[in-house]
Amino acid sequence: MSRSTAAQRRRSRSRARTRGAGRRALIGLAVVLVGAVVVIAFPQLLDGGATGGSSGGSSDGTVRPPSADASVPSSVPASAVPATVERVVDGDTVVVVAADGARERLRLIGVDTPETVKPDAPVDCFGPEASAFTTDALPVGSTVWLEDDASQGDADRYDRLLRYVWTEGGGLLNQQLVASGLGEEDTYDQPYRYRDAFVAAEAAARDSGAGLWGACR
Repeated sequence: MSRSTAAQRRRSRSRARTRGAGRRALIGLAVVLVGAVVVIAFPQLLDGGATGGSSGGSSDGTVRPPSADASVPSSVPASAVPATVERVVDGDTVVVVAADGARERLRLIGVDTPETVKPDAPVDCFGPEASAFTTDALPVGSTVWLEDDASQGDADRYDRLLRYVWTEGGGLLNQQLVASGLGEEDTYDQPYRYRDAFVAAEAAARDSGAGLWGACR
């Protein structure tokens, strides 16, 4: 074997050792990265991916019925029943999941917010603001408490349940919308349970130019 041939073979073996070391380094780096991912993700997997505490949301986006362990604010009437928020349609219309798993569409009693989703109709002044307020007050998966009012009947002509909606913070959303100038007090037929308070809230909002009273009148 010539000296040149031997030298070529030594260089080939050296390059092979270098490539092998490079591959081992890459494999080692990959193992470290996978280990880091497992360390970060594993606690979340143990928790079921939950990020909303006691909310009715799930990791796959499905809204569950309300938890029986939900803490009820002291201001909520004893007759009110829990439900989980699925989505907000507009300022005064909400879709919830009841305790029995039924999906119900609600119309808030005593308040009429500007239209945003009425077919073949323009978006009313301050409608988006009213919808945004209700969306902020009722996050998807949050628990609400629904209070009925026999004077108003159970549902309207569109088969929406007529209810007062109490939030996790203990507030009455119907009244909050009126008080913030995001909707008008609305007596449809018979006076409802909280009508006097709603009328007073509307008068105060109008006098101060709150919400639509300042922007749309």
